[in-house]
Amino acid sequence: MSIILHVDMNSFYASVEQAKNPHLLGKPLAIAGNPRERKGIIITCSYEARAVGVYTTMPLFEARKRCPDLIVLPPNFPMYRAASIAMFDILREFSSLVEPVSIDEGYVDVTLLQNPQQVAYEIQQTILTRLKLPCSIGIAPNKFLAKTASDRKKPLGITILRRRDMEHELWPLPVMEMHGVGERTAKKLQQLHIHTIGDLAKMSPYTMKLAMGKMGVQLQERANGIDRRHVNPEAIYDTKSVGNSQTLARDEEDVDALYVVLRRLSDKVAVRLYEKRLVGTTITVHIRDHNWHTVTRSGTLANATQDKRVIYQEAVRLFEIGWNNLPIRLLGVTMNNVMDETQQTEQLSLFTYEEQMKDEPIRQLVEKLTRKFGEGSIQRGISLPRAKGYHSYTSFSKDFLQDHQKGE
Repeated sequence: MSIILHVDMNSFYASVEQAKNPHLLGKPLAIAGNPRERKGIIITCSYEARAVGVYTTMPLFEARKRCPDLIVLPPNFPMYRAASIAMFDILREFSSLVEPVSIDEGYVDVTLLQNPQQVAYEIQQTILTRLKLPCSIGIAPNKFLAKTASDRKKPLGITILRRRDMEHELWPLPVMEMHGVGERTAKKLQQLHIHTIGDLAKMSPYTMKLAMGKMGVQLQERANGIDRRHVNPEAIYDTKSVGNSQTLARDEEDVDALYVVLRRLSDKVAVRLYEKRLVGTTITVHIRDHNWHTVTRSGTLANATQDKRVIYQEAVRLFEIGWNNLPIRLLGVTMNNVMDETQQTEQLSLFTYEEQMKDEPIRQLVEKLTRKFGEGSIQRGISLPRAKGYHSYTSFSKDFLQDHQKGE
């Protein structure tokens, strides 16, 4: 049986600021995208701020109403990134099987170590002593239960959760409280008369598959404490999507101004795809209105691309489908189903066929030389490293994973 830890840093950005400046300890602190902007939003906040009702994504003006003494700082991403690197370095002192999943959380496989509870305590104390940062740790036989356990006690908690604990610990809880179930999924489950985690656990896999496909089966297994995923340090090299979003300075309903934002976001996504040598086929547009209601619309392209013009055109089309003409607070553009650009295969249309035919004489020559001199003797081009610009690092929650690349 595996023994997996989920290490979750507590109120990470705020804790890093407090570690740097001890005068902030014990005070209500919030990190906001733009502290001077009344309509900015809270990125994260300290537990002292949470105690008086401040929470992540709350508009700054409302947070100040609830907590007049709230200290608000702008984000210092380089400092948070350095703290993240140091935290994961500590985890790797205890096990080589460490899988970062975000800037402030990761899984550690401690199956081969004796007394996992003691190991968890030593990890927690080492991070607290060296970095002055608190964390909570879940101990369980799989990732799902470990993640669930780490959420049970914050800050500075250590919680053990076993499959046999599911029935009395988790089954009575609303299904919305289950890790991996969002608002939209919860509504679908309620339509199936599933209101608690226990209701979900007792459903048949066949019924769940009919209703929700593979995801339904997976959720039913999770509700029974089943998760077959292993801790995989190599998983950090798998990029599944590339996206950017922007919270607007004010509620915006001028369509021309919104098109400008969509173009800027599409350009950033295209640059990041190019610098990561990726192409993608599915574009998703995220629209959040002034009431914090979020709509997403997705479209799949005939051919994988990293072309900013194609991305922008599809983003505009999806935006026009999804926008309800209410003032907009946030826009986002994401490319999903990404792959290495060398794996791209293009569906031939009348126009692309003509372009491909222009290359046919070159292709025939390459094949002839290959037959004569051997496989790999002739290559179409040399893969040179691409310099990374500002835009390739704008999705902070994803790009921090580059800090864990081998040899860097």
